[in-house]
Amino acid sequence: MGQCGNKCENKILDCEQLQAVLESAKANGRRVVFTNGCFDIIHPGHVAYLEDAAARGDLLVVGINTDSSVKKLKGSERPINPENDRALLLAGLGCVDYVTFFAEDTPLELISALRPDVLVKGGDWPVERIVGHEVVLAGGGQVFSLPFREGYSTTRIIEKIKALSDRPAADRQ
Repeated sequence: MGQCGNKCENKILDCEQLQAVLESAKANGRRVVFTNGCFDIIHPGHVAYLEDAAARGDLLVVGINTDSSVKKLKGSERPINPENDRALLLAGLGCVDYVTFFAEDTPLELISALRPDVLVKGGDWPVERIVGHEVVLAGGGQVFSLPFREGYSTTRIIEKIKALSDRPAADRQ
C-alpha cells in the first residue's frame, strides 16, 4: 500500500492500543472526543459531522460497528462496504485521529474503556439517550447531540442506486 495507506492504517487501533495512546494524550492535557456509527457509505453529511465533532477537542476517535454489528442493526444487505474499508476511509479524513471497532450493539463498553472527555452523537438523539452519556458526564466530560446535514443519508444513497439499477439499460446511459 502507498504512503497514505500506511499513515491511514496507523490510525486504526484496537481498544487496548487506543487506551494507551489516549492515556498519554490526556496526561498531556489533550481533550479526547469520541463518536461512533456504521459509516457505511461516507457522504458530505458525515464529513461535516466529523469536522464538527473534532472541533470540540484535540483528538477525534471514531468507533465503528463491525460488519456483524451493522447486519444486526441495519439488516442482511448491510454493510455495503466491509469494516476494514470503512475504517480506512475514516482514517483518511484529516479530522479523524483514530478509528477503532466495536462488535456489540452499542459502544458502551468501548466508551467505558476509553473514557473520552467529550461524547458526540448526530441527529435527533437527546443527550440523555446517547449511549455512554452517564460514563462521560460522571468523569466530568461533556456530551453533545449535533444536527444532521439535511439531504444526506446512506439509506437514501442506497435507495437511489437500487432505483437506477432497476431502470432498463438503455435509460441508464
